[in-house]
Amino acid sequence: MQGSSVVTAAPDFATPAVAAAFAAFPDAARGGLLRLRALIFEVAQDTPGVGRIEETLKWGQPAYLTPETRAGSTLRLGVPKTGGFALFAHCQTTIVADFRRVFPDDFAYDGNRAVRFDVDPEPGAIAPLIRHALTYHLK
Repeated sequence: MQGSSVVTAAPDFATPAVAAAFAAFPDAARGGLLRLRALIFEVAQDTPGVGRIEETLKWGQPAYLTPETRAGSTLRLGVPKTGGFALFAHCQTTIVADFRRVFPDDFAYDGNRAVRFDVDPEPGAIAPLIRHALTYHLK
């Protein structure tokens, strides 16, 4: 990701199916999605109350859950129809809307369900969204 923030390496893929989902992403989006994946694991590790992150597939997309603590709402990574890549949150939560209120013009949004990217976001800028999602049920 751009800037001086460093994202640590993510763990190996949880399953061959998750690895295959990443391999199937377009080349132009794969790098950004892998960096978002690494950031999800990093933010989870650095955020009290989150617990272990489970990596699985939901709707064919890599998805990240907090199964032990149930602290968070599912995050998904994918490629929107409009191109680029995106971080998806459950559309019936306020996760994306809350983030949009704080950063109305800094990112592209897909309603209440996703933040879209054409280029890698600064990790420090997107980490609050991930943290909010991973602690959503701790409010």
